[in-house]
Amino acid sequence: MTKETFGEAAFETLAGEPETPAEARNGIRHVVSLSLTKLADGLINPKLVLSYLLNALGAPAALVSALVPIREAGALLPQVFLAHRLERMQARRWMWVAGSVGQGIAAALIALAALTLEGAAAGWAFVGAITMLALSRAAASVSYKDILGKTVGKKRRGSVTGFAGSVASAGVFVFALLLVSGWLEGTAALAAAIGVAALLWVAAALLFSTLEEEPSDTSRAGTALRPWKLLREDSTFARFVAARGFLTATALAPPYLVILAGDGDSGLGTLGALVIASAAASFLSSYAWGRFADHSSRQVLIAAGVLGGLAMAAAIGASLTGLAATVWAMPVVLFVLMIAHHGVRQGRSTYLVDIADDDNRAAYAATANTLIGGLLLISGAIGGALSFIGPMAALGGFAVMALVGSGVALGLKEAEGA
Repeated sequence: MTKETFGEAAFETLAGEPETPAEARNGIRHVVSLSLTKLADGLINPKLVLSYLLNALGAPAALVSALVPIREAGALLPQVFLAHRLERMQARRWMWVAGSVGQGIAAALIALAALTLEGAAAGWAFVGAITMLALSRAAASVSYKDILGKTVGKKRRGSVTGFAGSVASAGVFVFALLLVSGWLEGTAALAAAIGVAALLWVAAALLFSTLEEEPSDTSRAGTALRPWKLLREDSTFARFVAARGFLTATALAPPYLVILAGDGDSGLGTLGALVIASAAASFLSSYAWGRFADHSSRQVLIAAGVLGGLAMAAAIGASLTGLAATVWAMPVVLFVLMIAHHGVRQGRSTYLVDIADDDNRAAYAATANTLIGGLLLISGAIGGALSFIGPMAALGGFAVMALVGSGVALGLKEAEGA
């Protein structure tokens, strides 16, 4: 069997029969590149790894708490403006390549800061580097859906991205086991892991640069700067953005599970258990959600919203019954919640790629992501306000949001029917 035949066979097993040999080759490149970047994401996880590392370096709490909002909002809000530039590029893979290299450089700067700085100096260095990482991530994100739509056929895209998620989560699972077992200890070990993440991003960029991409039509450039027009003219897209906005609850809820777990005395034991639960959920569900999304990404969004709402309700129930402080309760709830979250991620990505065409896909992705960036800030503020009542109040609000998002998704048209 030749290398090319083997690649086509591997892609067919993974995602289904490709339309052309080039699609099979591109699909394998997507899987490997995306696996590398998703593994890098797991190694540098701002919610867990960076927050723990910066706290261990003695940085002020205000700087530690700024990492996640900067990374999340910074990766979404600029996308309309980046898409304006992307629409003028015929070979759009180069924006993704630049974004991946930028994330690698930012990760290397974080690792260097962890090895050489302490206190507020380390905190400000982390904040600066995470800002660079977020902006680079925005470039990669806004370009990826457009490139995926050009190079991998409908009904195979979810399988490609889902399989990459499962592969990467296996690597994150190993990393979590090393943390829990004590094989990795101290800030130097975490800095080394972040250094590995930097290399993974650069390697992904090198591979992705070899993608076989047809030149894009630039005659309709400029639509990305007219987001409100897109929402007015396409009611399906507007409903999708609304559903996705409510479903951000699955991304915002996990920190409140950590609070309910009462990790003050259990240290890395609880942290490791939560990381393992998160990685296991991704490993077991990403590919399955991807295959489901190739059949109906609308149904994935509906199911994931319901599952997420039930998981948050279970967390509240565990807290009311005194089970939340047990070593197993919150990791189990987080496992279910992260399955739901990965369903939202797979469903939203596949649905958006499938409802848009080659001419407006970049504009749709940028508009959706920029609006969701703003909604994340609003939803996070609402959750923060509710948290003054208590973490259960915040989780209750997020559970309602998830269920409403599922209901909004129920009214979407099927995207994979064509």
